[in-house]
Amino acid sequence: MAQQRVLVVEDERVINQAVADRLRAEGFAVEQAYDGPGAVDAHAATHPDLVILDVMLPGFDGLEVCRRIQATPMSPVPVPVLMLTARDDEADILVGLAVGADDYLTKPFRMRELVARVRALLRRVDRAAELAARPATRLVVDDLVVDTGSRRVLASGQEVHLTPTEFDLLTRLASSPGEVLTRERLLADVWDWEAASGTRTVDSHVKALRAKIGAGRVRTVHGVGYALEPGTTP
Repeated sequence: MAQQRVLVVEDERVINQAVADRLRAEGFAVEQAYDGPGAVDAHAATHPDLVILDVMLPGFDGLEVCRRIQATPMSPVPVPVLMLTARDDEADILVGLAVGADDYLTKPFRMRELVARVRALLRRVDRAAELAARPATRLVVDDLVVDTGSRRVLASGQEVHLTPTEFDLLTRLASSPGEVLTRERLLADVWDWEAASGTRTVDSHVKALRAKIGAGRVRTVHGVGYALEPGTTP
């Protein structure tokens, strides 16, 4: 099996090298970039399977890098992006998710957690490719249509562009309309996380998903989780 390739984009060279060294020790092929323009060029030249992307970069920031690489997809499934941020502010996180990031880590982070996030994201890409090869399945909840074969979503007849994580989250919710799914269940089914320490990640992605499909479609059950409710309006 070919090595999976990860592009590490971080202007702090000590952190960049530490992340690259750990990923190489874990069996990944690693490319490195240190600024916004270099990241876009490296993505075009190396076609990575995943990008680890710092938000604060010289040249132009990680948000602009994410916009540019997601605007030029090289496969049916956009490249997954794990964003690194020094700020644990929800507004900043939602902006990152809105431009195409799939997950985020707040600095400082543990290398073990970063590697676990990378592996989980790559497993989900493999799973998406397998689903795309199967006969298409259409999940319909009122005027919301989720096509698991083409990975397309229609809301009120209009196509909605989702990140791979948002699509997987919506598919899981749409497969059990009306059922309340706990944050822990969603972490296990969508993120492939065994630990339940990332429930805020679920909340952030639900907010990003609501902004695209309509806030009224996903019901919050406080202290429990979320449900895609039939009969609701966007």
